[in-house]
This record gives sequence, structure tokens and C-alpha cells, in this order.
Amino acid sequence: MTHSEISYHRLVSQKLYKTDKCSPQEIVHHFGAMQAQDYAMAKWAIGSRCDASEKEIEEDINSGKIIRTHILRPTWHFVSPDDIYWMLDIAGPQVKRMTISGAKKFGYDAKKLEKTNNSIEKLLSGNNHLTRDEIMQELGIKKTSKEDFLSAAIMMHAEQDGLVCNGRMNGKKITYALLEERVEKPKIQLSKEEALAKLALRYFESHGPATLVDFSWWSGFPPTICAKTIDAIKLQLELIEIENQNYYFVNQNIEKINFKKSIHFLPAFDEILISYKTREASFLTDHQTKVFTNNGIFKPIILEDGKVIGIWKRTFKKDHAKIETEFFNETENSKKQILFEGIKSFEKYLGTKVMIE
Repeated sequence: MTHSEISYHRLVSQKLYKTDKCSPQEIVHHFGAMQAQDYAMAKWAIGSRCDASEKEIEEDINSGKIIRTHILRPTWHFVSPDDIYWMLDIAGPQVKRMTISGAKKFGYDAKKLEKTNNSIEKLLSGNNHLTRDEIMQELGIKKTSKEDFLSAAIMMHAEQDGLVCNGRMNGKKITYALLEERVEKPKIQLSKEEALAKLALRYFESHGPATLVDFSWWSGFPPTICAKTIDAIKLQLELIEIENQNYYFVNQNIEKINFKKSIHFLPAFDEILISYKTREASFLTDHQTKVFTNNGIFKPIILEDGKVIGIWKRTFKKDHAKIETEFFNETENSKKQILFEGIKSFEKYLGTKVMIE
């Protein structure tokens, strides 16, 4: 296998080459955790891998069939209700060190954060879903740019404690709800080793072929811990070596798949890029600055056969959505006609006409 062939394997593992039908919940469960900081784009990350509309995905998120919370690195992620508790058990402690450190700058130590959690629990009890501003107002914390960092640390700490997660959307505003009122706590708790092994296997199933460094980047765990975890599940993984680098994956029977030419409009921060430390399998380094910025802002991408060939942006008009494209090479402009095939699923997802410019 070569770097160029890796992209085909990832199309399968990442559910972009659709070999079977999946629901939005099944997509999220498959990935373990899907980056979701840009909420509108994150919904399309799910939609691009199944036949659900944006409205249907939003309903799953509002109903708690898909959970959105801070976890892993940490950033916003979509997580399956089946996975949220064991993931918090292993990732929460390391993220809480960050939240406590951030809150201390505002006079909030671990003890004060625990007291604040108790107040938040009372506010949200009885399926009372509130925005962060509403919660801070009840806590007596003023809304200023300085205090905004404190409110973020407080809510992220409450998430890591398994106290809160996303609630129902209030228009375009994000709300918080009590996690236990949305997802019942499991009766059996995994050991740290079991949970790490489960996380690693899920990662290589949904992202492989990938390296130890990729898994460390995605999970937020140090390479030493990741190496031990991979060693514990090595019998369940396939291994290939490319340029003295080990790539792990779960056998996908890719030889049986009849690959056809594929075009994908993918969102900003999509797992096809964000979940790997190195990304040479997806695009040429010459184009890196066009795909993501030095401060980690990823653009929406156009993917052809697993390779990034351009970027796009959308604008909503009165009766349609407008897509503007920018290709890396002049020769790619001739492929605009092919894009109309690739845009059909996006049109169905949005439930409105889409025009490409």
C-alpha cells in the first residue's frame, strides 16, 4: 500500500464511500467522537455520510439520540449516548486539569467549581434547558469578554464531571441540560485499560489506516499511553508499513469494493482531515495554507477520490443555497460539471435548491 492508496481505504473507514445505509446515530457511534465545534458544518459531517436531512439530524441532537459535548482534545464533539460515560471516565480527568487551571485565574479552585456544579444541577433539574448566558446570569457572573473565559471553563468542567451536555436548541442558541436526564448511566463501568482499548479500536475502525501519532493527536492521550493501548489490541488490527511508518486499520475487505469516481463536498473540520496529525495522504503540502490556517481553522473541502482538490463556501439566499468553489489547479475547473453529481446529496440534505458558481 502507498500513501495514495491510503485515501481509498479512508473513504471506506470514514463512511464516505457508502457500502451500506446508516442512520445518523450509527454514523456517530461508528466514529466514537466526531468534531463538532462548527455546529452547522458538523451536522453536514454526519449528513454527508448518510441519507438523513439536516432537519432529521437536528431532531436526533435535540432528542438526545446524539450528544454534543466537549470531550477528548478537548473541543466540541458529537458522541453516541452509548459511549458518553466511558469516554468521560477516561478523558475527563485530563481535560479537567485544563478547566481548573483556566478557572483559577478568576478565583475558582476545584472546591468552588464543585459548589458551582451543585448550583447548575439545581438550575437544570427537571429537564430545564438553559443557554450558557442564562446559567451565568443565575450564578451572578457578568457577561463580559473577560468573564466569558470563566463561563466557558465552568461549563466545560461541568461537562467533564458528567453533569451537563447539550440540551435542545433554542432557535440558533445552544442550551445545556443534565446529562443523566438525557442518558441513563450504565450499570457496568469499564476499567481505564478496557476503555482505552475500546477507544483505540473504534478509532482505527473509523479512521484507519492511521498511525500511533494520529491516534494520539485525535484522542488527546500521550504517545506512550497510545503505544501501550495499540499493543493491547494488536491482534485485532491490520498493520502496514510505509516509509518506516506503521499504519493500523481494521480489515475492510476493500478488494471487494468496485470504486467509482467520487466527489464529496465536506464541511470545515471534517474528520477526513482533522483526525490525523499528518495529512499527506489527502493533499499536497503546497495547498496546506488553502485548506487550513496556521491557527487551526479548517475550510470546507472538495474531495475527489479521497484527495482534496479545492475548497468551497456556501451562502443562503431567499430560495436557494449558493456554493462558491475554488480549485487548486486551473485544470480542475473543467470538473465543475462533475460536481453537480456530488452536490445532489447536499441539496437533499438542506431541503433546498443548490446552485454552484
